[in-house]
Amino acid sequence: MVSLRCKLMVKEELKKLGLCYVSVDLGVVEIMDGISDEQKEQLKRNLQRLGLELMDDKKSILIERIKNVIIEMIHYSDELPKVNYSVYISEKLGYDYTYLSNIFSEVKGITLQHYIILHRVEKVKELLLYDDLNLTEISYRLQYSSVAHLSTQFKKITGLSPSFYKKLKKKRIVNLENL
Repeated sequence: MVSLRCKLMVKEELKKLGLCYVSVDLGVVEIMDGISDEQKEQLKRNLQRLGLELMDDKKSILIERIKNVIIEMIHYSDELPKVNYSVYISEKLGYDYTYLSNIFSEVKGITLQHYIILHRVEKVKELLLYDDLNLTEISYRLQYSSVAHLSTQFKKITGLSPSFYKKLKKKRIVNLENL
């Protein structure tokens, strides 16, 4: 839903500036004709007011595309890809995974693999709190090799076991409701 709202806001800003576009996709806008420096600056200011950022640095754009693919894959897909994440990301973006991984690490300061793990753990947190799935079902859904592997990764990132996290959060929710 957020990406749809962002796309609509970007389209509206492009229209205001009289810019014709071919497509507006997650993190990428293809404009039909050229864009003047003045239009570019105005678009940049307008997008910043909306909490969005105009990027024209190729590395930054590629990093955003990588992040968008990962977020979409983990948080917004009903089913994770049946191939390795590296193959999926590489195919989706049309670049060699090693190249993508090296650029990502260089710019973000963490490995692409670690970024994926962080998002998988965030998804686990979400499923623990808002779904009626148990750990076995969550581990299957997120394609962990086992519940033990999921638990180990979760504890390494959060410092808590998944079950303790769930109890802790449920306790906080109950306490908030009692205020």
